[in-house]
Amino acid sequence: MWIDIAVQAPAHSQVGGLLTYHSPVSVQAGQLVRVPFGQREVLGVVWAMRDQAPADMPATSVRDVLGVLQGLPPLDASWRQLVQFSAQYYQRALGEVALSALPPQLRDLSSEQLARRLKKQTDRTVQTTPGPALSPEQINVLDQMANGPGPFLLFGSTGSGKTEVYLQAVARMLAADPQAQALLMVPEINLTPQLEERVQARFGTEAVVSMHSGMTPAQRLKAWLAAHAGHARIVLGTRMAIFASMPQLKLIVVDEEHDPSYKQQEGARYSARDLAVYRGRLQNAPVLLASATPSLESWHLSRPATKGDSGGRYQRLLMPSRIGTGLLPKVRRVDMNKQPRRAVLSTQLVAAIQERVERGEQCMLLLNRRGYAPVLHCADCGWKSDCKHCSAFRVFHKIDRTLRCHHCGLTERVPRACPECGNADIAPIGRGTEQLEEHLGELLAHVLRPDGTPVRIARIDADSTRLKGALESQLAQVHSGEVDVLVGTQMIAKGHDFRRITLVAAVNPDTALFSSDFRAPERLFALLMQAAGRAGRDAAQSATSEMWVQTFHPTHALFEALKKHDYPAFATSELAERTAADLPPISHQALLRADARTQEAAQALLNAARETLQAQLSADPETADLVMQVSVYPAVPMSMQRVADVERAQMLLESPKRMALQKTLWHLHSVLHQLRSLPEHKGVIRWLVDVDPQAI
Repeated sequence: MWIDIAVQAPAHSQVGGLLTYHSPVSVQAGQLVRVPFGQREVLGVVWAMRDQAPADMPATSVRDVLGVLQGLPPLDASWRQLVQFSAQYYQRALGEVALSALPPQLRDLSSEQLARRLKKQTDRTVQTTPGPALSPEQINVLDQMANGPGPFLLFGSTGSGKTEVYLQAVARMLAADPQAQALLMVPEINLTPQLEERVQARFGTEAVVSMHSGMTPAQRLKAWLAAHAGHARIVLGTRMAIFASMPQLKLIVVDEEHDPSYKQQEGARYSARDLAVYRGRLQNAPVLLASATPSLESWHLSRPATKGDSGGRYQRLLMPSRIGTGLLPKVRRVDMNKQPRRAVLSTQLVAAIQERVERGEQCMLLLNRRGYAPVLHCADCGWKSDCKHCSAFRVFHKIDRTLRCHHCGLTERVPRACPECGNADIAPIGRGTEQLEEHLGELLAHVLRPDGTPVRIARIDADSTRLKGALESQLAQVHSGEVDVLVGTQMIAKGHDFRRITLVAAVNPDTALFSSDFRAPERLFALLMQAAGRAGRDAAQSATSEMWVQTFHPTHALFEALKKHDYPAFATSELAERTAADLPPISHQALLRADARTQEAAQALLNAARETLQAQLSADPETADLVMQVSVYPAVPMSMQRVADVERAQMLLESPKRMALQKTLWHLHSVLHQLRSLPEHKGVIRWLVDVDPQAI
């Protein structure tokens, strides 16, 4: 047999497609095989069969397959179609996407080792226990899901019981089909354990497997095999789980669907949320996207039909009320223009925190900047703690007295004096979570809890949770009431069900209001709404719960909408601005990025690609209209121009038509391969395409 096989070739090598091999034994599409590739032996996926060797190469030059991984069911046609679509849409090699979607350990196993692991696989029993009584809103949503094809966008306020809707939907699906599988996706690893606990309590530990990058290779292989064989009935995972092989997939849930973490930021830059919708269509599985602050893309796609507009492709489901008698927290804005200069926390906020702690309640302060201070500075000569490898400052971490670059990782001890002029008086500028924790300790030193003990302050950020198990133990302390005031970055704002928190405060959210990234206000609003949702989750305390926002722009429209918990008003206003400026979701974008030794070399490749592309498209009558349909902007440096001594530039492509943009990118690839081999572009290290970029 002659067969076409997908293997993992280096990105941007011109061996990106399928390779033809000869197999002395019969194989099926979707089977895993070992094949020679250059001097190496690699794992490949059988993609298609051929009746004969390709016409352009003699049969004698086609190499033989070395072996077949026996006992493993083939990857089915829908999985292969998902991979093929992802590779085409996100402009990557088919083999790269296919092989990176498989557990790494699978590549190293012999057929005997695989057979031993497969022997351990058994059917997993599902023991569904009944859930709590549902609210009328939850019942209505589940009924709508039962009667419509989807995709569905569940717009439910924080605390409205969205998780219970997922569990009920899974229970109904399992009751209807004893072989069915469900995929539940969460944006970040730290949200996996608590949902896993809840899902296992409902359906039994055997029926559930997790998939995320924090697992060991052996754990990932075990979970993947269980899902692939159909033994695991529920797969719970982060964005990588979208490529899990699940032959009986009948339901996909994407929790916190607005979260930027669903967009992969290296390799094939796919959006797991968007692929979930595509995969649901492929496998005829309903898709439920859920959020209290949906992405503007999903909100736009779920718009109801109006005169002159047929509406979106998604069905919008609404759950505006909190479970029980719970109310959303009251939002209070503090005008920092009226506070003493350089004040970190307003006197009103400190008093409110003290009052809550003395009553035995918990508070949470959000500051999206870790470390002690963003920069050290010498007032005499103007020296700042910049990083010699990046266009960034090294952050001052007081706990271990280091200056640390959060981009390249360069870490050095804090100098005793200014390296430029010798001045011993170098001082921190700005504030991070470490400094806020220290400052709170000073302000609340005299405050006592109801039992007469001192206030207990904890910090959760990427630094305090670096060690394995640290995040889980810190969250457990918050849940058990061992912490009175929690300080942290956005890690603490999402998805956590803190029952004792009654006050949440955003310390310094203004920077996102005037960012060069048009998505910054959308992300800020989502973060603040999510943070507010951590307060008053216990219905008994919800009436007195509060969200405080310290801002120099208290009358900004974003804070006006936040005060009313009015996401639709915010979305309407943002979409009007996006429509006027022809920005997504009204238009479609792609970024071409080049990394090089110099900024000139990076921009030269991009600008040459732009000119060559437009000349080639214009010269061919079949593609000339693409020049009019797709705007290609000149190259510019990235906002973080240099990282780890690599200069970075980007070029934006934009079109009102998704298909026109895709065709242009396809032509752009061949242009880049032509240019890359020219001597004048030898300084370029790599280039990459990001389709539907989330940050520009």
